[in-house]
Amino acid sequence: MSLFSSSISLRKGVSITDDEFVQLRDFIYEKSGIFVDEKRKYLFESRFRKRLQELGLGSFGDYLKFLKFDSSRKDEMVRLFEMITTNETSFYRDVRQLEAFSSKVLSSVLDGQRKLGKKELNIWSAGCSSGEEPYTLAILLFELLGPTISQWRIRINANDISMAMIKKAREGVYNDYAMKTTPEAIQRKYFTKEADGLRIKPEVAKLVDFRLMNLNDPLALKRIPRSHIVFCRNVIIYFDEAMKKKVINSFYDNLVPGGYLMLGHSESLHKITKAFKPEFHPGTIAYRKE
Repeated sequence: MSLFSSSISLRKGVSITDDEFVQLRDFIYEKSGIFVDEKRKYLFESRFRKRLQELGLGSFGDYLKFLKFDSSRKDEMVRLFEMITTNETSFYRDVRQLEAFSSKVLSSVLDGQRKLGKKELNIWSAGCSSGEEPYTLAILLFELLGPTISQWRIRINANDISMAMIKKAREGVYNDYAMKTTPEAIQRKYFTKEADGLRIKPEVAKLVDFRLMNLNDPLALKRIPRSHIVFCRNVIIYFDEAMKKKVINSFYDNLVPGGYLMLGHSESLHKITKAFKPEFHPGTIAYRKE
């Protein structure tokens, strides 16, 4: 039985106090590195209120105690991360960026590996949500390499903090909304129709390894194999400056010399680090480790 689920009656329309907000915000930051600005205080009330009711908790203070001391707190942390993250994504998101990445960055990395006589490629998709990004990267590789892809040893490591998203990604079935920016020819070529939507084909899925991971866990970060490319789009916007530097440094350490870091089109390494050399392409900036 839960420590805090006994006879506490939930007040209808329970609100979060300023003190409770600060305590819960700091707890989330400590565990995930995600910083929630005070302007988003409403997020706590709207997203967490139903969860408090499900647990039979009378206040956000009780919920914080639950997270710290309850016997099921580890499972609740999984739910917590799902509630604080936004999983707005789709296949072929930011088409201009992907076109530039494929024709300039990815092609260059593949050519470099060929010249070294090493037909192997490691890509890390950090903050992969429900899998659309890493599967898109796999499709881009199929498009570039064609039948010769069977000669390559390719691994796409895809990680997210939400177990629900990892499960969905492993299932590999997507609705029309996830396909909103995907060319129909790509849909026909790399997906099969099912009653629930479109399923990614097995030959594409096998390139991607989905695992639960917290970017604020240094030991977990070190377990990721050295990468030629790191994709981390629309993730660091949720971090404060200290956490951004921590994560970007981890990406730098993970990348092989000459490897690339790709961020979201609205994100930048400006004021974070000068360790990478920016390469400007129409539609994107690629950050190269020298």
